[in-house]
Amino acid sequence: MEHLDPEQAAIQRLKMAAELSEKYYQEPMTVCYSGGKDSEVLLELCRRAEVPYHVVHNLTTADAPETIYHVRKVFYRLELAGISCTISKPFYRGQRTSMWQLIPLKGIAPTRRVRYCCQVLKETSNQHRCAILGVRKLESSARSDSAVAELPGRNRSERITFDMDNGDTRIIAPCQMKATIKIHPIVDWTDAQVWQFLRDAKVDINPVYGMGFNRVGCVGCPMAGKNRYTEFQRWPKYEMLYRRAFARMVEARRSIGKDGPWHSADEVFRWWMEDKNLDGQMDFFGGEVGETES
Repeated sequence: MEHLDPEQAAIQRLKMAAELSEKYYQEPMTVCYSGGKDSEVLLELCRRAEVPYHVVHNLTTADAPETIYHVRKVFYRLELAGISCTISKPFYRGQRTSMWQLIPLKGIAPTRRVRYCCQVLKETSNQHRCAILGVRKLESSARSDSAVAELPGRNRSERITFDMDNGDTRIIAPCQMKATIKIHPIVDWTDAQVWQFLRDAKVDINPVYGMGFNRVGCVGCPMAGKNRYTEFQRWPKYEMLYRRAFARMVEARRSIGKDGPWHSADEVFRWWMEDKNLDGQMDFFGGEVGETES
């Protein structure tokens, strides 16, 4: 699609995804909406593409209050327009869960390398469907090899990518099996293109951006690095919630004889904020934290 401008290329990808979803999954494609700028672009592109779609927001339990209010406002508007919307609540081992319950269960704080929180809180609602995500190559080095269409594997090295722009027919087989297919319509967009599109479309964006933050997601996410100090200044209740979860984590480890390097919530919090992550960190069940859950 080299001859198409970014908007038209993305719309063509959405139309192909909608066709795949209706034909092989017998349901509209699912747009994953986080409340961030990239998923705002997806919603506007879907509107312009005039294709059927369903919208899902994964309730991480650690998003900023402003993000939650923004998502509710957007969903209200979409539902008035006849678009089906769902807020998906997280489950772990068959039970409702939250960030604050996962931490003591896993026995380790979530880190850049140990991201069980994303696995449980954000990625379980996209199973066995055609999922549309706002992933972009330029977001991070980890996403620099992202493709327009992907079949996830047990880890990133085992995923299968498809050249959807050039009619890669290999994508049909997993669709026939109702496997999870991820479509990234704006994978090759730059930050500048995203912001220009939103300005031109006069999209009402998440107010968190207007507070000086350049990302929208879980408050305290290790991927935000030192910006977490600013996040906790803005939303101090979340620091309190993490500290309480760390205290329960330390007690849970101690109860099975795994004191580890920390003896208090304060010690865990200081280590965690300095982002001194260790390879091969183990949960207190004895398995590698971050492995695919059964």
